[in-house]
Amino acid sequence: MPELIRRIEPSPAMENPNSVGPPSALTYLDPHYWDERFSSEEHYEWFKDYSHFQHLIKSNIKTSSSVLELGCGNSQLCEELYKDGIVDITCIDLSSVAVEKMQSRLLSKGYKEIKVVQANMLDLPFDSESFDVVIEKGTMDVLFVDAGDPWNPRPETVSKVMATLDGVHRVLKPDGIFISITFGQPHFRRPLFKDPKFTWSMEYNTFGDGFHYFFYILRKGKRSNEENEDEKCSDPSISLYQDELEGEDYLFRTRIDDDED
Repeated sequence: MPELIRRIEPSPAMENPNSVGPPSALTYLDPHYWDERFSSEEHYEWFKDYSHFQHLIKSNIKTSSSVLELGCGNSQLCEELYKDGIVDITCIDLSSVAVEKMQSRLLSKGYKEIKVVQANMLDLPFDSESFDVVIEKGTMDVLFVDAGDPWNPRPETVSKVMATLDGVHRVLKPDGIFISITFGQPHFRRPLFKDPKFTWSMEYNTFGDGFHYFFYILRKGKRSNEENEDEKCSDPSISLYQDELEGEDYLFRTRIDDDED
């Protein structure tokens, strides 16, 4: 175990194996929390598993695509993509613990083509126009846990989000796509995704049972001059069913509800 992990004091959430998650969503901003968590947790799937949005992936990603996953953690997303024939995959995570464990897990399953790199999504270490697809599943949501008013996020939050989007836009090929799987509703994400500096168009779908998750597709080089060109389904109402409260996602959901009140 890396020296860093031995020095970390155990958090209440990690001491109690029955705990759903940290006591506050703000804990997600602490890198030590993730190192500690990944050191003992083998797998956790944010925002439903692959089967719930597989049809959307297959509609938008070719098997020949080069894919960059932001914040792989201990998710099985890259493995599911690989099983669907997408083999040119690079995963990044800020946590060295997550990277080491993911590398070992993938090698043990024979997925030798998948690359796992320790990197910060705010400063992507890749050449421009390197990937056909960039995908993130709940990773950017962490940036919003201390955003304040969702209609007018803190400047610090906007700065981090824009740094991420700048990097994604840069590493995408001219006709590449960015897929963002998130809690973030269109009226909050649209001003950021559709900043004038970006050339991508925006569309989205939803999936989920009681609470709907959003599957955004941003297509580089496809932006028009129209104000409301994004293709979308109707914004769903939010209703919380018990089966969707079993996971840790409720911490993000509670944060959103509190901010909107």
